[in-house]
Amino acid sequence: MAIRLGDTAPDFTAQTSMGEISFHDWLGDSWGMLFSHPADFTPVCTTELGRTATLKPEFDKRNVKAIAVSVDPIDSHEGWIKDIEETQNCEVNFPLIADQDRKVAELYDMIHPNASNKATVRSVFVIGPDKKVKLTLTYPPSTGRNFQEILRVIDSLQLTADYSVATPADWKDGEDVVISPSITDAQIPEKFPKGHTVIKPYLRTTPQPNRD
Repeated sequence: MAIRLGDTAPDFTAQTSMGEISFHDWLGDSWGMLFSHPADFTPVCTTELGRTATLKPEFDKRNVKAIAVSVDPIDSHEGWIKDIEETQNCEVNFPLIADQDRKVAELYDMIHPNASNKATVRSVFVIGPDKKVKLTLTYPPSTGRNFQEILRVIDSLQLTADYSVATPADWKDGEDVVISPSITDAQIPEKFPKGHTVIKPYLRTTPQPNRD
């Protein structure tokens, strides 16, 4: 079954490189980034896990827990982690799920027969503290994930969860945002005291409300 935005992220219990976890309990009140890898000892994924490790301060700042999944067993993960730490100059500081029975891959519809009958596709799921899926991304095997884009989307998701705004094309944290169409002109001064600009009646911008 396909996972759609707004669905409750499937819960599961699994062995990981940091011990057994129950996914929803492990997330707690945090945001989560669950991302899949076809197999251990794959070149592009080695760089991605290393990048995730070095970005831990950025994920921590956003209250995001990262967790990866691969269909290989724990002993294979342990060997791969050593390679990642050696080649990417990092410490792998987040869990890697051992999904030998493909339970997690199937729960999250990560196996696409047209891509591969045997291995997970390279998917990303961002999950909110309410355990709802907020973002899904799927990459081909040949293209490494853009983690700056993932962080940018998390910034947008967290901002728009708390304020009646949306973020425009190519928006970055700190830039002006779009006022939601559900907000009337009369409501704007109270909700957005920093002021606003009317470009069109349906396109109104305001400084990012959670920044000084």
